[in-house]
Amino acid sequence: MKIALNIIILCVSALILSACQNKTKEKKGPADRLPNIVLIFTDDQGYHDVGVYGATDFETPNLDQMARDGAMLTSYYAAQAVCSASRAGILTGCYPNRIGIHNALGPDNTHGINSKETTLAEMLKAKGYATAIYGKWHLGHHQPFLPTRHGFDEWFGIPYSNDMWPYHPQQGPIFNFPDLPLYENETIKDTLTEQSLLTTQITERSVDFINRKKDEPFFLYVPHPQPHVPLFVSEKFKGKSKNGLYGDVIMEIDWSVGQIMKALKDNGLEEDTMVIFTSDNGPWLSYGNHAGSAYPLREGKGTAWEGGQREPFLIKYPRAIPKGTVLEVPVMAIDMLPTVAEVVGADLPPLPIDGKSAWPLFTGKSTESPQKAYFFYYRVNELFGVRYGKWKLYFPHTYRTMEGQEPGKDGLPGNYRMVDMEEIELYDVVNDVEEQFNVADEHPEVVATIKVLANDMRHRLGDALLDLDGTETRKAGQLK
Repeated sequence: MKIALNIIILCVSALILSACQNKTKEKKGPADRLPNIVLIFTDDQGYHDVGVYGATDFETPNLDQMARDGAMLTSYYAAQAVCSASRAGILTGCYPNRIGIHNALGPDNTHGINSKETTLAEMLKAKGYATAIYGKWHLGHHQPFLPTRHGFDEWFGIPYSNDMWPYHPQQGPIFNFPDLPLYENETIKDTLTEQSLLTTQITERSVDFINRKKDEPFFLYVPHPQPHVPLFVSEKFKGKSKNGLYGDVIMEIDWSVGQIMKALKDNGLEEDTMVIFTSDNGPWLSYGNHAGSAYPLREGKGTAWEGGQREPFLIKYPRAIPKGTVLEVPVMAIDMLPTVAEVVGADLPPLPIDGKSAWPLFTGKSTESPQKAYFFYYRVNELFGVRYGKWKLYFPHTYRTMEGQEPGKDGLPGNYRMVDMEEIELYDVVNDVEEQFNVADEHPEVVATIKVLANDMRHRLGDALLDLDGTETRKAGQLK
């Protein structure tokens, strides 16, 4: 009897030990998993072009739900008010002029992002992430500059803007460019003369990537070519909005967001994924009814006014970001890379960057902006303005406006009027979001403070308006 009891005790002990050993071999639980990162980035979508930001002539139920489930920023800024530079900022954490990326690169450019720069994809790949981009790249179309050479495992999409091809549907042959290439990784899969299915294709690729990579951490970058003109929409959304073709396009982008969210939920990844939605710059106002709206902000794409760079920004990460949060302090695209780095425990790039982590702000541990001031550069290294607390200061420069001009219609652009700003102007962009009242004379102390900040930045990053070269700028990559 005693021998039998000892045998039973030994057997039970062995079973318990085996169970414990097996448990240690199991995958990490959800709380231990590195979060997936999804960045959805639209093209020329205005501040007003989402339901929760005031849109009324079209519906964005998926984006509105994202705002309810996460955080909505009301003073988020793109890194610059134009395509390539804006993308460079959000992917590297740098002011675009620091790394030599200006304006919008086209088919005739022979430069692109330098291989020495660290992209968000490269940073995450070093942490074991699977990475993919489906959509518009626009940081160089020659082989050394393609996304697959800068941290992305997969790419499906176009190398530059969707109007950079020889035949514009509304305007006829206006560009001396080759056909718009559609890439599959580093191979041209097709040439596009019609793009109505592209949003759907990008969405299907994104969903497939989530399904395939559900068991490992991943970074999914979805830079939609729309709503940049020329506008294209699939049959399933044609005529669905009260805002014509532009509203139809935004509704299809919202559908795309919903499909990505559904794929995350279906794969049990909703809690473990940080999803960010924003735009590269404000609306291209010269296109009239084919452009979006930055209301109530002033001006649009191609300017440093609020309508050019203040963008919708939504972020959802159920494990850490409180639902229904509204954040009103300034944040910029350059802050996204260091924010993600803090979340996943990644090392920051070896070369200096400009961004600071906004994670304490997003999680409610701080109410302060990540940075003391943000600097608004445009064109080739021209310092147009500075956001400092509630203040926005503009230095004398020339900008474009559609005010008093006949707007474009149905895909044809109107003509901008150029305006010379001859004196410093200062606005309280919290209480005067429309930038109607120049209060520079009433606040000389604020002007003086911002001038000091600007002079320090000019020393480091330069200012072509004053013919100053920066001491910290780096060159873009060049074809040999």
